[in-house]
Amino acid sequence: MTSTAETLKPLLWEPKNLVRAIEAAGVTLWSWNVDTDALAMDDHAYDLWGIPRATDVSFEDLSAHIHPADRDRVRAAFNATRAIIGPYEIDFRIMIGDELKWISARGKGDDAGMVSRIMFGIFIDVTGRKQAEEGRELLAGEMSHRVQNLLAIASGLAAISSRLTSTTTEMAEELTLRLTALGRAHDLVRPVPGQTKAASALLGDLLTVLLAPYDDLGAFSGRIRVSVPRMSVGDSATTILALVIHELATNSLKYGALSVDDGTLDVSCSAQDEAVTIVWTESGGPRVEPPSGKGGYGSKLVERSVTGHLRGAIDYDWAESGLVVTLKVAPGRLAA
Repeated sequence: MTSTAETLKPLLWEPKNLVRAIEAAGVTLWSWNVDTDALAMDDHAYDLWGIPRATDVSFEDLSAHIHPADRDRVRAAFNATRAIIGPYEIDFRIMIGDELKWISARGKGDDAGMVSRIMFGIFIDVTGRKQAEEGRELLAGEMSHRVQNLLAIASGLAAISSRLTSTTTEMAEELTLRLTALGRAHDLVRPVPGQTKAASALLGDLLTVLLAPYDDLGAFSGRIRVSVPRMSVGDSATTILALVIHELATNSLKYGALSVDDGTLDVSCSAQDEAVTIVWTESGGPRVEPPSGKGGYGSKLVERSVTGHLRGAIDYDWAESGLVVTLKVAPGRLAA
């Protein structure tokens, strides 16, 4: 009795079925005369290279389409294929006008597949695979950069918290609050696989998330009010704003408007070509006075972060009715 496999197997080698399989796999065919350098390709290979069909081509003709950075490498690889034992594969870029494609050329070396001085192989369009690989590498590099930045920031916050507190319990609480603020901010701008633009968050969302823990009713409906235009904040600026907002909110909770039930906080923003101005206005709290001396480590961290990283300026108005803080940043720095 003949099995189904034995019946179907001969059909695999019928020319029309081989053509169907090749086309389904996106495989294009080529042959290369090692003496004359002449190339023959199927119609799909001509289309892949952006060359009119039925055109007489040589390897030199194809070289004109190979990306300049890959051209010498590909030429050397093709010349070396006859010395390679077994199958070989080489990936390279080609340019078709302004379009870049990745091609994988595959064949069999050691003259094993040569017939009458002609070698045979295939071209496959691997652009999608290469773009995915580049995306993964970019994401891995971005995550590594983020981790390094966060570790540096965490180290600095630990040093500051140790100076501001007198016990290990107080230090743990203070450091936890600062790191939690950073974590909430970075949740808004973490990279998404496949995204084409740099990670960013909306300023209103960022401020609301950072201030929500200081208001039982939430930043939009309670005594903390956020009113800002729609604008994006980049990854780097997000870290700095998280530190600034946490520092201001913590001080307000200890000494300012948020330390009493009737105190209110308004955060507003205006955007013009030369600067984005964020205004922090406290009211209804206890009478405030400017700090004596040069300020604490937290205040120094805020000032260094704003003037250094954001290339901006921060101003404090210690009005009797409540503290008013004005932060000015260039739009380009806010989006970075």
